[in-house]
This record gives sequence, C-alpha cells and structure tokens, in this order.
Amino acid sequence: MASAAAAPGRGKAPTSNVISADEDVALLPVANPFLLVIGIMLASLLQILDSTIANVAIPHMQSSLGSTSDEISWVLTSYIVALAVTMPITGWLADRIGSRRLFIYSVAGFVLSSMLCGMAQNVTQMVIFRALQGATGAFITPLSQSAMIDTNRPSRQPQMIAIWGMGIMVGPIMGPILGGWLTENWNWRAVFYVNVPLGAVSLAILIAALPSREKIERRFDLLGFALLATTLTSIQLLLDRGNHIDWFESKEAWLYAWLGISGAWIAAIHFTTARSPLFDRELFRDANYVFALLLSLVIGVVMFATMALLPPMLQHLFGYSVVDTGETLMARGVGTLITMQLTGIIIRRGFDPRVLIAMGFALMAFSMWQMSGWSLATTRSHVVWSGFIQGLGMGMVFIPMNASAFATIAPQLRTDGSSLLNLARSIGASIGISIVVTLLSRNLQVSHSDMAGRLTASMMGMIDFSTLDRFQGMGEAALRMLDAEVNRQAAMVAYIDDFYLMMWMSLAVIPLTFFMTKADLRVKVVAPKDDAGDLPH
Repeated sequence: MASAAAAPGRGKAPTSNVISADEDVALLPVANPFLLVIGIMLASLLQILDSTIANVAIPHMQSSLGSTSDEISWVLTSYIVALAVTMPITGWLADRIGSRRLFIYSVAGFVLSSMLCGMAQNVTQMVIFRALQGATGAFITPLSQSAMIDTNRPSRQPQMIAIWGMGIMVGPIMGPILGGWLTENWNWRAVFYVNVPLGAVSLAILIAALPSREKIERRFDLLGFALLATTLTSIQLLLDRGNHIDWFESKEAWLYAWLGISGAWIAAIHFTTARSPLFDRELFRDANYVFALLLSLVIGVVMFATMALLPPMLQHLFGYSVVDTGETLMARGVGTLITMQLTGIIIRRGFDPRVLIAMGFALMAFSMWQMSGWSLATTRSHVVWSGFIQGLGMGMVFIPMNASAFATIAPQLRTDGSSLLNLARSIGASIGISIVVTLLSRNLQVSHSDMAGRLTASMMGMIDFSTLDRFQGMGEAALRMLDAEVNRQAAMVAYIDDFYLMMWMSLAVIPLTFFMTKADLRVKVVAPKDDAGDLPH
C-alpha cells in the first residue's frame, strides 16, 4: 500500500512506497517546518484542552453567574453542539477560501471567543460565547492534521502524525488538571483567559509561516449540510441532556431521537444519490478509512468516558485533591507519549499496523480489567499503573489507525477525511460520557438498595437499628455515617460496572482491525532518477 503522502501536484495517493529523493518533498514546502509545527500544535492543543478544561470550573461558574444547574449545563452543551455541527464543512470552506485563511481566521476567532467567555457577566452571554468558541475552534483540529501532513515530506509524515497525536490524546487528560489548578489558584475566568496569550503566539506563527493549498471551486451542498446539522444537533442534545431530562420519560428526548433518526436516514439517501454531496464518496470507498472511522468512535468512547469517571471517583471516593488527581492521571499521558513515538518508528519499518492497533485495544481492555478489580482500599500505585497501561494502549492505536486511514486518500481529500475522523471521535466522546454517567447513576441506586436491604445490626456489631432513636442526635449521626459508607461502597460498585463495560467494548473491536487491508507505511527514499527516468538499482 501507499504512503500517506503524494508528490507535489499529484491528484491521488501514490501506488508505491519507493520514491526518489527528488519526490521526497512536501506537498506544501515551508522554509521553517519546525517553527510551523509549534504554531500548529499550540493551536490544536488549546482547542482540544477546551473540550475538557471548563468542566471542573462549572460549579464556580454557576455560583458566580447565579444560574441553575440546568442552565449552566448549556455552557458545555452549546460548545459540543456548535463544534459538531461546524466541523463537517471544514473541507468545503478550506477549498473555497483557502486552507491558510481558514486556519488563521479560526484561531483568531477562537482566541477572541475565549476572551469573551472570560468576560461573560451572565449565563446567557456565556452560552452564546461558548457556542462561538465551539464554532470557530471546530476547524482547528482537522486543519492542523492535514497541515502537518501537507507541509512535511513523505518520509517524515508518520513522525508528524505521532507529534500531532500527542496533543490530541494528551490534551483531554491535561484539561481537567489544568482547569482545576487555574480555578483553585485564580478563578474560573482564568480557564478561558489562558487561551489568549498562547493563542496569540500560535496566530503570529501561522500568519508568518503557514502556506495554503490552491483554492478549488466547489459547490456547497446546502441540503446535505442542513440534514447533517439536524442529525448531529439532535444526537448531541439527546446525549448531553438525556440525564437531566430523565431520558425517554421526557417528550424532549423523544423529539431529539425522532429528529436524529429522520435526519440520519434522509441524509444517508441524499449523500448516496446527490450529484455533488458534502463529502466526496471516494472517502467511503476506502475500507481502511471506513474502519478507521469506526475505531475513532470507540477511541472517543473509551478515552473520554474514562476521563469523565476517574477525576470525580478519585476526589469523592478516595479523597484526592485536584493536584493529587492530576499527578495520578499524568501516568496515562506518559504512556500515550511513549507508544506514540515507538509506533511511529515501528510502522516506518514495515510492521503490520493492524497488529499494533489490535495490541493497543488489548492493552486498553487489560487496563479496564484491572480497574474493574478496584475497591475503596486500592492504593495510588495501582491507579497509576492501570492508567499507564491504558495510555500505552491508546498511543499504540492512534498512530497506526490514522496512518492507515490516510494511506490511500488523495491529498485534496485529506481535510474532509480529517474532519470526519475527528467528528467521529467527538461523537464517540459524547456517547461514552452519556452512557457511563447514566449507568453510574442508575447502578449506584441499584447497588445502594441491594446493600441497604442486606444490612443488619449484627453485621455492624451494633444494637438493633430500631432502638437508635433512644440516643437522639447521636443515633441520627450514626445512621447518617452508615448511609454515607453504603453510598461510597455502592458508588464503587457502579464505577466497576462502567469499567467492565468499557473493557468489553475494547475487546469487541479487536476483530474489526483485521478487516482493514495491510498498509505498508514505509517510505523508501532512493537516489534521484537518472537521465533515462529510471530509478537506479
């Protein structure tokens, strides 16, 4: 199979991984690739961080802005919905106005909207500004991925994907840690203001060094976009608000479900029959790309669901501080960084990427199996070790999956392909978080009921519960302490159930990896062509 790169000017991916030295050049050469990588990665990391960094500041926002819990939840919902709806048109806009201009406008809009979020005086303003932040930031991740590939020569592209993947994978892990630290040491507004100086640095580098692809006249599929926007908005609202509205006990949830299913059905028909659909159908004829979309969905579920569960579990059940929680979870990021670098080297030497992907999911499943054996007596070293193993698995999946997905995609389809891959991961995150939070709440109630029903005074070495009222305040305090301990134990059981679920999900997708075709991601660079046009032996 081909490398992810094509020689400049080619309209489709190459058919051989052996290229001459004069072909080992970037599609969009730049004078200082290292400086440009810094600018691209800084923008990408800020956008990824903001998907999780604000979560820990929500209680402080609610108090400061004087809003209800239902109102403040829209601060997260508006960002997620705007991001999901806007991301699919990245490819069309990049072709229409130029990838350079879109990237620069996107980063500038993200920095401005971050500043406005920090200045918000009420919850209405915050929701509007967060939606603007999501809409402007949606283009950054897919554009950054395609820019990292386009501005580097084919022989360096696996390494560039590994560097880009570090920010994508480590960002969500570091978000809650950084958000908690900023909120504790300053206030919740610092969570948004931190984007301004860093974003300005990224913007300056992009303006100075970022090249642009040639503009392409491309018809906008308004009907396709409207159908996709309706589907994504409905799905995201259902997933994000389902727990607040008690799922299908509410008419609101049924409305979201009906709109989502109807929109998806009509959109599928439209995209298969339209003359000029929103996405080139060539993307979906590539088996590796289609399976990469499915795997991205699962990565989003497992990675983001785990990150949604662990911080509150460590803080509420184990009594960790925000700083302790951050230090404990850092092992996951370290594991990810290690395997991302190693897999980038391994796949360049011809190792089957499908095997690496399968091994990565197996490691993730193993770490979830370890976590399903936790109890309230689990030590910090066990938490660190399980997180480290899970990080190794995530890093082992991400690079081969992305490299295989882009191996046979034509250069002009990379931005569209990147936007869909990132959208799949974002939807997976919403699905995963929604599932684990809902199951956690329900399993906690079931476990509490089971434990309370089996609890007897003799088991606790106490007198009959019914006689505790003789001790008045002390008796009530004893019952409250007992109920609190039952709640802790029930919550631990509920967390374990979630870990079991994600273990089976990780195992279930392993067979899918071998439906992908084996991609040879080596790029062998030989001496330039001779006068006869043949490569020397």
